[in-house]
Amino acid sequence: MSVNVAESVNPPSNPLDIAEEIVSANEWAFERANDDELVVEITGRFCDYRLFFIWRQDLSALHFTCVFDARVAGTRRGEVHELLARVNEKLWLGHFDLCQEDGVPMYRHTVLLRGARGASVEQLEDLVDVALNECERFYPAFQYVVWGGKRASDALSAALFDTVGEA
Repeated sequence: MSVNVAESVNPPSNPLDIAEEIVSANEWAFERANDDELVVEITGRFCDYRLFFIWRQDLSALHFTCVFDARVAGTRRGEVHELLARVNEKLWLGHFDLCQEDGVPMYRHTVLLRGARGASVEQLEDLVDVALNECERFYPAFQYVVWGGKRASDALSAALFDTVGEA
């Protein structure tokens, strides 16, 4: 089975131009190695993050990755994979993954733009906001598993514990 793909008369504009404007407005450190790649470094509440924006003109797709400044030792990877499965069940957009080569946790999402004139500022702001919020939300669970030696189910419960009332 194959899907016929009609070439768009007006392919979408490069969304990295908009992403670069957003990054500059937030005064985040960044590097744009070429027209199709943008790398951004920011400081979160728990760790530093490296954001990768990669534009694929041939797919009209923007691939986005938010990488944690952390590594998972081989002895904890099995439990981290269990945690990833549990965390990903709770997400509406994107997913968490673990780089097999170097054990770095990351959040990933791809936006398809075929048929659109390009990405909007709001779409890219939302992409970054969702990623950073989810990374900050689940980072404690990763800490509990990797450094605290906890089971994935216990780590997730502890990380998502909501307090009620005022102290």
